[in-house]
Amino acid sequence: MQHHWRYAKILDLATATNKAAELKAAGKKVVTVNGAFDLLHAGHLDMIEEAKQQGEVLFVGINSDASIRERKGPARPIIGEQERAALLAALACVDYVVIIDAPYDDMQDVLLRAIKPHVHANGAEYGDPSSWVEWPVMQEVGATGHSVLRRPGLATSDVIKKIQNS
Repeated sequence: MQHHWRYAKILDLATATNKAAELKAAGKKVVTVNGAFDLLHAGHLDMIEEAKQQGEVLFVGINSDASIRERKGPARPIIGEQERAALLAALACVDYVVIIDAPYDDMQDVLLRAIKPHVHANGAEYGDPSSWVEWPVMQEVGATGHSVLRRPGLATSDVIKKIQNS
């Protein structure tokens, strides 16, 4: 079956690294955001759209299926990495999606070192950017941080609980 997915927006890490360098050399302000993005929901959309507003080009890094299973157990992800990438690539505010096959806690560092963004966005629940686990790598690559407030009740785990309880 042929899909009409926006495959051109889904890049491997090496291609994303080159594309980001090219865009930055052209004077574009590059932004990153990352996550599992399993069961894409309105909270994710808030995060992604606000991240995009911080610059001109948005790279969204997603955890590989293997890294999510490592962290969240064998029942996750619910949606596979190729389908999650396709859903994100279909969003107008997303310029590029990169599947990062690295240990769950290392994923953001791999993304940051590859893309070297001007701005990296993260949820405000993680505190001030200087307290984020990725802060040392952000400093290494010269990225500033932008905190995005999340709407209550819109975490993937909340959505899963709601489905299980219905």
